[in-house]
Amino acid sequence: MKVLIALGGNAILKRGEKGTAEEQMTNVRATARHLVKLLEEGDRLAITHGNGPQVGDILLKNEFAKAILPPMPLDICGAESQGMIGYMLQQGLQDELYAAGLDLPVVTVVTRVLIDQSDPAFANPTKPIGPFYTYAEVPRLQQERGWKMVDDSGRGFRRVVPSPSPVEILEGKTVAELFESGTLVIAAGGGGIPVVRDNEGVVKGVEAVLDKDRTAALLAEVLGVEILLILTDVPQVYLDYNKPGQHAIEELTVQECKRLLEQGQFPAGSMGPKIESAVRFLESGGDRVIITSLEMAENALAGRAGTRIVR
Repeated sequence: MKVLIALGGNAILKRGEKGTAEEQMTNVRATARHLVKLLEEGDRLAITHGNGPQVGDILLKNEFAKAILPPMPLDICGAESQGMIGYMLQQGLQDELYAAGLDLPVVTVVTRVLIDQSDPAFANPTKPIGPFYTYAEVPRLQQERGWKMVDDSGRGFRRVVPSPSPVEILEGKTVAELFESGTLVIAAGGGGIPVVRDNEGVVKGVEAVLDKDRTAALLAEVLGVEILLILTDVPQVYLDYNKPGQHAIEELTVQECKRLLEQGQFPAGSMGPKIESAVRFLESGGDRVIITSLEMAENALAGRAGTRIVR
């Protein structure tokens, strides 16, 4: 089977960890062992991943060093995180492939994703990024940098940026050619580097964050995979999550997903984008979406675990 695996953040950095290189490489090697088991079953894989904690750390370093070094814009920080995480995944996967006796090339493609300049998200930035600031710092940051700032759950004030919808993966053809050649390709990390094309056809980066699951659905379509496997920190999708009546779901149809989204069962800050992305992939011709944890990936592909979403 052709499978696109969308790795959640816990595959690289677990909650409560400091984010040292050693911690992240340990997590990545454990992730690689699970993925190589799928390759041993004969599946052909492509990988995409999140980058939230890593790009947050990069922004924080920029803030601390701003008196010495010029801060980099958000699109370049995203590119930096793609390269860093891709390198770690390449190292971990190549070592585990070697141990399993599999000769398979692994490559990371730093990937740009085109968005529409007229996307309504630009008029309503909602995605919090970077460090926390005090109330007293907000007016200066708004005036000097033009940032929109919001109170983030009472923990302090943070910058918010737009989160527009992905339109086109600019390196999509190259990624697809690598995938079809048998290369284990890592692409569109963190949802991809957001770029726009101006009226003269020039492509330039913008200050935005793309949802990794929505870009994963687009990448799965470009690659022509049969299955989009979304790996997160829960083994299944739940109804009434974190409520007394919480219960797991084994299978959903596209229509059921739409109905449950309308009912507010899947919030925007957690399972919502994953369910929306599943619907997009299936309506574009995909065969199946599976949502589960990394540890259950092998069983989920065999139909023994996770939540399946079908047309």
